Amino acid sequence: MADGVVRSKKTQNKTVARPRTALLTPFLSSNPCPDLDLCPRFSLSESRRSSSSRVAGVEDEGRTLEDFSAALAMNPFSSGTRLRDMIKAIRACKTAAEERAVVRKECAAIRSSISENDQDYSHRNIAKLMFIHMLGYPTHFGQMECLKLIASAGFPEKRIGYLGLMLLLDERQEVLMLVTNSLKQDLGHTNQYIVGLALCALGNICSAEMARDLAPEVERLLLTRDPNIKKKAALCSIRIIRKVPDLAENFLSPATSLLKEKHHGVLIAGVQLCTDLCKVSEDASNHLRKNCTEGLVRILKDICNSPYAPEYDIAGITDPFLHIRVLRLLRMLGHGDADTSEYINDILAQVASKTESNKNAGNAILYECVETIMGIEATSGLRVLAINILGRFLSNRDNNIRYVALNMLMKAISVDSQAVQRHRTTILECVKDSDASIRKRALELVFLLVNDTNAKPLTKELVDYLEVSDQDFKGDLTSKICSIIEKFSQEKKWYIDQMVKVLSLAGNYVKDNVWHALIVAISNAPDLQGYSVRSLYKAFQLSSEQVSLVQVTIWCIGEYGEMLVNNVGVLQVEEPMTVTESDAVDVLESCLTHHSTDITTQSMCLIALLKLSSRFPPSSGRVKEIITTHIGSVVLELQQRAIEFNSIIQRHQNIKSSLVERMPVLDESTFISKRAGSSQANISTEKSNQQLPSGASLKLSNGVAKPAASPLVDLLDLSLDDTPVPTSTSNDFLHDLLDVGLTNSSSSGVASASGTDILMDLLSIGTPVQSNTTPENGSSIKGFNDILPIAKPNTATVQVVDLLDGLASNGSHPGAQSPVHPSIIAYQSSTLKITFSFTKQPDKPQVTQIHATFMNLSSEAYTDFIFQAAVPKFIQLHLDPANSNHLPASGNGRITQTFTITNTQHGQKPLAMRIRIAYKVSNQERLEQGQINNFPPGL
Repeated sequence: MADGVVRSKKTQNKTVARPRTALLTPFLSSNPCPDLDLCPRFSLSESRRSSSSRVAGVEDEGRTLEDFSAALAMNPFSSGTRLRDMIKAIRACKTAAEERAVVRKECAAIRSSISENDQDYSHRNIAKLMFIHMLGYPTHFGQMECLKLIASAGFPEKRIGYLGLMLLLDERQEVLMLVTNSLKQDLGHTNQYIVGLALCALGNICSAEMARDLAPEVERLLLTRDPNIKKKAALCSIRIIRKVPDLAENFLSPATSLLKEKHHGVLIAGVQLCTDLCKVSEDASNHLRKNCTEGLVRILKDICNSPYAPEYDIAGITDPFLHIRVLRLLRMLGHGDADTSEYINDILAQVASKTESNKNAGNAILYECVETIMGIEATSGLRVLAINILGRFLSNRDNNIRYVALNMLMKAISVDSQAVQRHRTTILECVKDSDASIRKRALELVFLLVNDTNAKPLTKELVDYLEVSDQDFKGDLTSKICSIIEKFSQEKKWYIDQMVKVLSLAGNYVKDNVWHALIVAISNAPDLQGYSVRSLYKAFQLSSEQVSLVQVTIWCIGEYGEMLVNNVGVLQVEEPMTVTESDAVDVLESCLTHHSTDITTQSMCLIALLKLSSRFPPSSGRVKEIITTHIGSVVLELQQRAIEFNSIIQRHQNIKSSLVERMPVLDESTFISKRAGSSQANISTEKSNQQLPSGASLKLSNGVAKPAASPLVDLLDLSLDDTPVPTSTSNDFLHDLLDVGLTNSSSSGVASASGTDILMDLLSIGTPVQSNTTPENGSSIKGFNDILPIAKPNTATVQVVDLLDGLASNGSHPGAQSPVHPSIIAYQSSTLKITFSFTKQPDKPQVTQIHATFMNLSSEAYTDFIFQAAVPKFIQLHLDPANSNHLPASGNGRITQTFTITNTQHGQKPLAMRIRIAYKVSNQERLEQGQINNFPPGL
């Protein structure tokens, strides 16, 4: 048998030579099966059998299995079976049971050979065990045999032993400690191939203990003359310093000397060793920065200007692997160091200019060069050159190259935004790419590119593409477009026009808070309300299937229907149009009866129809008929609304106009601030509701907790309860907007959480309905028809009728709070000032609502601002979420937070409180603590 070639049987008078399978695994490869008992046992063999027809040299596999089984039957514990015959027999198995039987018999023969201490076939046994191990069967009984082979004198035995060591064991097994002495002896062996075997094994399975014991031997081998030993020793050193970073300084001097080698294999290993040294030690970085930068630049120049070398040439480029390794090391040395960056600028420009980009190897070098330029203190011209290279990548046909270019441009935009803007057109084309990952990445990059100057053209491009984009991509695209429109709208007309376009094209993908914001913007633009309702009416005629568009149109027709019919506020750019009262009612009726309309939209339609019955008296009869048809609806929400609205139209004409008057203007800044803190508020509300007893409150879709009430009460935004109403807080939207409050939190057992969705409260949609509501005096209210016709004295119905009658003439409400205690400075330091103001309810002296205001006195902004408070056991404390967690510097902004305290021993013990404030300054955490003892008396 010749070395390196295994002769097969002669087939058709020809001798087929096959190369012997390489026995050494690639360096630093992981053990393919670390847990012997959990490995899949059949997948590999089954896939191998499915492709057995493509395996050369397998002749008559069925007969081979028979011969193999016969041989084992005659001598079941013989170890003379060759590895090749065992493989053939296993591949010939047609079922998993047959395979297990063959493996079981072979393992029994190997165990017998091991117990008999058969040295002649030990290397063959380990080779067969490694194949069985790769199939997923347990082979732990052969581990000690590997150690015996390693201790042998011959190279073939050591080679099989070390290979078995790397495959059958890993660094977690204690038996590995027994091989340390053998490794130490082989590292000092006179045969370079045996030294190479030991280095390869140590680099694969080295543990921390082995690294400490054998590090001096490896360090010594770094200084030998043989290039193969140097290369293996350098790679083994990488494993050692990763396991024990404290040993890094021992390898610093040998690693520096490796950078002067001419052999490319040694050079690549040395550069990688220096890179890992920089990762684990700052001192190593400084040493290499001073002593090796010049040498690395010289290496890069040599390989850039070197002539054709067949040994290292790949696609016309000399050793691109060495190129990339050197560039990575230069990036680490130049990061944050201006002198080093200036020194390597010239060579980076040379590499970026000379490297060809028509081959994959050249693109790899160019990408690494660009990343190096962006990672150091490069000049502006060099950065522009790097970004232009990425721009060329975007025109490449390879999707992978375009994707990595987009990723790199997202990092580069923070360095040189203007240079990236030059490739805006190409990036926009990538948004329209057929590859989903490229589309999403390009869309994120476009969003980062938008500014006040280019917002309008970029929005137009994205909106035009929205019409033809894939359904799977519409959601992401719509979200980004809406964010751009809200962030960069400079005039409300443009904002309304663009939002109407988006709602028309992708209204089903628009989130609720987006169209709520549009309604808020329209309510704050009185000169554009007529234009808005006409634009929405036109868009509805063309896109009546878009849910968000339908909902905004319904709301605007209900509020500004007379502007639509009377053409109020017509702009010069508008085309004349005629809409009658009947047309406006037709829109609401079609939405109400459409088969795909949800309950929320139908509820909005009923409210809008009730409002139009007051604005369009001639159409009130038709409106009444439409509402009446839903009195028998199977949906309880719609049925109760229809019954109550019909009663208002029939019996309470004197107060109907007051009930359905136009919605007050919604404060835009308040809405934006509360929307920004929506995530924290929703989380707080969910936690609060989880702690409440069943039936204590009902949670609306916008996060505001309030007791169950009929839709009429929701429409009026009044409370069935006649308890005093708390003062306005950041969490009580209706009190801010309409001067009518929710039920007092203490009476219902629930405190209002900071909601973000004002409109859902105002529209009274999404509130669960209870058929019976019991007031404080115990009487039952079963619907609007039971409340209005007869007013019985001393019952809750009298209270409701009084509220209805009083609304027409007098909008004031009883029970309003007024502050009765002066404000105090609760806490003040050199950087922070906290002010408390107090409000109490007259009939609940033990309850105090505190409004805290935080002001930053320093010159740096605070982020992640958190206020915490602790009180004695006799005080109950409920904290509402703050309106923000960002506190501007120098008193230019405020954070406000409301909390309620209940002093159970009011009049006996005064209030006391300890506070803690946590925040970040320049990404560093700060903490302040204090105690408040200066509360006003009487709290």
